[in-house]
Amino acid sequence: MECARTAYRPMPRQLPVAVEGFPFIAVALVAALAAWLMAATALAVVMLGIACFVTFFFRNPQRSPEESGDVVISPADGRVLAVDRGASSPHEGRPVTKVSIFMSVLDVHVNRFPVAARVVDSIYRAGDFFVASLDKASERNEANALVLEDARGRRFELVQIAGLVARRIVCYLKPGDSCGLGERFGLIRFGSRLDLYLPPEASIAVSPGQRVRAGQTVVGRFE
Repeated sequence: MECARTAYRPMPRQLPVAVEGFPFIAVALVAALAAWLMAATALAVVMLGIACFVTFFFRNPQRSPEESGDVVISPADGRVLAVDRGASSPHEGRPVTKVSIFMSVLDVHVNRFPVAARVVDSIYRAGDFFVASLDKASERNEANALVLEDARGRRFELVQIAGLVARRIVCYLKPGDSCGLGERFGLIRFGSRLDLYLPPEASIAVSPGQRVRAGQTVVGRFE
């Protein structure tokens, strides 16, 4: 994989609105103020509306899982695109079940850890920016993958994938770091996709078309 840069950034303070959105919000507010001072009222209203939308997009709510125990939680808000029980993990080639989740611009874009685990590897890939709901987005779009291992030695892969509008993937974790179930680990700006690869023994609790919530909806269970 091409490693032109890294998606890693140290985790900022977690606020109700993600810190990564502050520059965009500030620009829109300054533009609204400038338009108002120039008596361009319509433009001021438009820019204020944009500032409100960007604030909404970068919202960062508190979440807790619907269930405890040996479960896998959704890493992203959005709609389940597909569940593939005959997939192979992209970086280790193991048999897995792949769950793909599409995030529209209306979804929360802060991503959360599906299991309590340690990061074994992190792989960044430069790539294209096809619509994230397309199958080829998994293989060709810009992406950042985490290989995870839980306390029982089970391996998972978690891939953040950029979309048509999304041009920035942020990941707060690097190899050797650990994260708890449902904790924040990054985000993708302005519409994107997340692919989760689970061990084949996990029973899947979601189906294509279902809406899921990061850090809350149970995606899979281990008996």
